[in-house]
Amino acid sequence: MTDNGSPGQESLAAGRVEIAVVTDAVLDVGAHEKAVLRSGAGAHVVFSGVVRDRDHNRAVVALEYEVHPTAEAVLRGVAEQFAAEPAVHAIAVSHRYGPLKVGDVALVAAVSCAHRREAFEVCARLVDEVKRQLPIWKRQVFADGTDEWVNCA
Repeated sequence: MTDNGSPGQESLAAGRVEIAVVTDAVLDVGAHEKAVLRSGAGAHVVFSGVVRDRDHNRAVVALEYEVHPTAEAVLRGVAEQFAAEPAVHAIAVSHRYGPLKVGDVALVAAVSCAHRREAFEVCARLVDEVKRQLPIWKRQVFADGTDEWVNCA
């Protein structure tokens, strides 16, 4: 059955990349979840990577992401790779760059699949692969005035 109730079309909706964006705008977690909703998918998993106030037991006071010009194309490629998996109905993934504050969402990944186990597994692998491949660098400024650059989110 398809989303509209007719047989045979659900496979056309499977594997869609609904969102794959690298932006300096605030990320809308709800929009990512909504983008992957499918009536044939019993599981919609959403991950939000949020800027935390501590890293390695040090207080973080500021954070900034810088991206390579190819970042969005790389992100889309990763999303398409995961969307091609037979269990996946839809993918939405975005990463933010620029200055962020504690509590801001830096990364959103949403996945829909027929079953929860595969949705959780795909979403976890998607996040790991985005972090591995995306050409983005994070600068953290600590309360003691020191800073550090970290490759990838």
